[in-house]
Formats: sequence, structure tokens, C-alpha cells
Amino acid sequence: MSDGFTAFLSRPYRIEWGHCDPAGIVYAPRFLEMFGESTIMLFEKALGIRKKDMLKECDVIGFPMVDVSAKFLRPASYGDNVVLEAEAPAFGNSSFTIRHRLLKEGAVCVEGVEKRVWAVRDAERGMRAERVPDDIRALFTLG
Repeated sequence: MSDGFTAFLSRPYRIEWGHCDPAGIVYAPRFLEMFGESTIMLFEKALGIRKKDMLKECDVIGFPMVDVSAKFLRPASYGDNVVLEAEAPAFGNSSFTIRHRLLKEGAVCVEGVEKRVWAVRDAERGMRAERVPDDIRALFTLG
């Protein structure tokens, strides 16, 4: 595509009734849930382990979202078979940004961007952001 989007993760997805408002159109916050699921799957794919095991093995408590945006270009409706795509994270120091999109019949319906932080336990504050480990960063290089 002309926007330079390169999917690291691509997965088929079916829009179910529970994703939709009474008119059968996807309720906008549900897209953020779908993108959040893709973020978890992105890390699971790169690390080769489930998130619950990653949390233990990487000594991380999660990666909370600190910023999010979405652009709605076309509707998605009940029964649609779509494709969810996510790019490899663009890493900052303790943060990373992931671009997502939802496509129906090859056309982009929704574009989303999440910014998250790598969170670890902190005895005084409960949690704090920490640099994403270099070995994890390296798992997201394409090619």
C-alpha cells in the first residue's frame, strides 16, 4: 500500500452480533478491543509463547495503553469476514507504537494506532515503565 504499512501479523476475523450496535454496524470501541487482541497476538507470535507465560518469563506485568487513535473510513457490519493487520512495534525507550488496520474485501475500514509502555513491578509505586529489552525488540525485525 502507498502508506508503507507492512503487516507483521495478519489474521482473519468475523464480525459477530455482539460487536455491533442495534443497526448491525460495529460499535467503535469494539475495534479497539480487536486491536488490543492483535497486540497480544503480535507479541505471542514474536516470542513463541502465550502472554501468560511471557509475563512470567520476561518479568513484565503488562503493557498498558497510554495513547490511542482511530480513523474510521468504511463501516464493518454483522457477518462481515474481515482481516485484522498489525505492524511490528516502533520502539521508543519504554514505549512502543503499533499501527493496526481492519480490511474488508481488501479495502481499509479502520486504521488505529496504539502507544503502550513496557510495565514492570515497582515496590514503591506498584509499577513503572522500563526499557523494552533489546532481545525482545530484535524479534520484530522483518526479513
